[in-house]
Amino acid sequence: MNDLIWVKIAGVMGFLGVSLGAFGAHSLKERLLALGTLATWETAVLYHLIHAVALLAFAALKLASPWTGWCWVIGVAIFSGTLYVYSLTGVKWLGAITPLGGLFLLAGWLLLIFASPK
Repeated sequence: MNDLIWVKIAGVMGFLGVSLGAFGAHSLKERLLALGTLATWETAVLYHLIHAVALLAFAALKLASPWTGWCWVIGVAIFSGTLYVYSLTGVKWLGAITPLGGLFLLAGWLLLIFASPK
């Protein structure tokens, strides 16, 4: 996959992370406080943004397999995605899926640890 595509994916992830963070802090704050899920929303945003920056570094350094990037993208979608939905809806069964996203995030980091330069 072209490294520029990874930069663009990182840009989209970063844009969405900042947007969702601001949305949660302003427009959704009262709802999240009422549901008691503001901290969960903030955790979703934190992991989302950390992995957006990591994906950008991954693209710039060209050190690892594309699987590293895919693991992070899938991990953010599942981990942060389920936390966002849970925060807004209170649907508890999503908690069973969230750790799968965490495993993808961890797999991406392991792939980076064992990466060899291209």
